[in-house]
Amino acid sequence: MKILCVVKFVPDVDAFSYNYETHTINREQSTMRINPDDACAIGFALQLKKHDPKTCIEVVTMAPSSIVPLLEDILRVGVDKATLISDPLFAGSDTYVTSSIISRYLNDATCDAILTGTHAIDGDTSHVPSQIAQCLNLDHLNNITVIDEELFTTSHARVEVEDENSITTYQIAMPSVLSLTREAAYRLPYVRYKNLELDVSDRITHVTNSELGFLPEEVGLRGSRTKVVSTYAKAFETRDAVIVGPDDSGIDVVYDFLQRNGFV
Repeated sequence: MKILCVVKFVPDVDAFSYNYETHTINREQSTMRINPDDACAIGFALQLKKHDPKTCIEVVTMAPSSIVPLLEDILRVGVDKATLISDPLFAGSDTYVTSSIISRYLNDATCDAILTGTHAIDGDTSHVPSQIAQCLNLDHLNNITVIDEELFTTSHARVEVEDENSITTYQIAMPSVLSLTREAAYRLPYVRYKNLELDVSDRITHVTNSELGFLPEEVGLRGSRTKVVSTYAKAFETRDAVIVGPDDSGIDVVYDFLQRNGFV
């Protein structure tokens, strides 16, 4: 089985650089990490590979070349290969253009399933997985919390999708795009000590616009159909703690709080 994991590397919220003129993140100058939902997707793929060593896992990402060390660590935990889609022309691409770029690469790739995360912590639009599925004419499910390993085959998969009110089980034809959430139990393992310095550079393929063939006006900020008008840093309110005792007075304070906020 061949599995493609489409992942995103996102800025560390405590160490990132933002360009307030173009309203884009300076990804080359920011500390990056793998998006939590996408890490769950790789975690599930590695779990499959653990039970069936013939499973081939390829990680695909569109990112600046500075994330190569992070890709190398993903390869060191058992992923077979990685493809880095990167070109200065792609900087500032919105979700529509990003999906188009990734889909053009995936269109020539053969696989049995495409796994992604549902949300990205630096945007949370959930656009890209759905748009990739649309571009590739594949079915798509998101908010997946459980994938039945025994029923995960080249012809179909059975998954559980969770929303605010229910958990629904679906059976979907393969290949398809399956998007997991960070609430799923699958985790990306740590690199083993013996593999910390393992040379995996020969397993990374670099793809630029020379291979994909987009016109300059089709990608980046020029090709993007949506643009950020403004941005701001969210302010968090600091409140004083209220300490009450387990007596009638304390119970009255708690009950009054619950009543004022509509809990009782």
